[in-house]
Amino acid sequence: MNGLGGHLHEDLLDGEPIRWLEHGEGSPVVLLHGIPTSPRLWRHVMPLVSGRSLALEMAGYGSSIPDGEGRDLGLSAQADRLLRWLDMVGVEAPVLVGHDLGGGVAQIAAVRAPGRFSGLVLTNAVCYDSWPIPSVKAMQRAAPVLRFLPETALYPSFVQLIHRGHDDRARALESLGVHWQHYVAHGAARSLMRQVSALHVEDTIAISDQLPSLGLPARVVWGEADRFQKVEYGRRLAADLGTTLQPIPGGKHFTPEDHPEVIAAAVDELLAPPSTDTAPGRGEIHGR
Repeated sequence: MNGLGGHLHEDLLDGEPIRWLEHGEGSPVVLLHGIPTSPRLWRHVMPLVSGRSLALEMAGYGSSIPDGEGRDLGLSAQADRLLRWLDMVGVEAPVLVGHDLGGGVAQIAAVRAPGRFSGLVLTNAVCYDSWPIPSVKAMQRAAPVLRFLPETALYPSFVQLIHRGHDDRARALESLGVHWQHYVAHGAARSLMRQVSALHVEDTIAISDQLPSLGLPARVVWGEADRFQKVEYGRRLAADLGTTLQPIPGGKHFTPEDHPEVIAAAVDELLAPPSTDTAPGRGEIHGR
């Protein structure tokens, strides 16, 4: 281990750089981060998962921020890249795990190609019309001006966002160090504005009516105290996916950082052979 959560891999996908972290061996698990994070969001989850974890870096995020200029960073385009990347690396039937924007990408990819995945785990994910959150909408409106601000101007807002999304203060401070470095290294204001300008709620609304017929074993794990993605949306997702919401009492938004053991346990349930008392294609996990 190198502090990243896994070993960094880099390749070219259709002539453009693509990066991901890998850890472990066995049945594959693909993990998708959101905003304002990177694959390192999963650094505490990956060592706890029983299989081979691959945490993909979405185009225009993390160390790939500079490669995002001029590219479509919307969720629909990210889902297309995910499917092409799976072909490139030869990963078959992974459990697909998504947080925040990555959860939206996971839903879109699963709807487009349900046969490509063996299960779906969503935690505090964007869905339906749950996003963009008010602070992101404000940044979208102000993008023409904000992109010209000094890099340090956005730091107080970044700090506030991270702290509001964590219930573990020590993990919040660690998270600040992990995720801010990519923004400050690549032009924080310009990078963040490029990301938020690409976000369109229509991407999740367009596939929402197909979630009930997806037929994939699913787990939905949610921090109950999340102020960004409300737990009511998690309950709706769980119902549509034929499972039962697993709440994290007191948990906030960044569950993979604050509660990695809970997320890893949900993933491992889908990696395990199905039990005889669970209907095929429909798993359940019950809240505490």
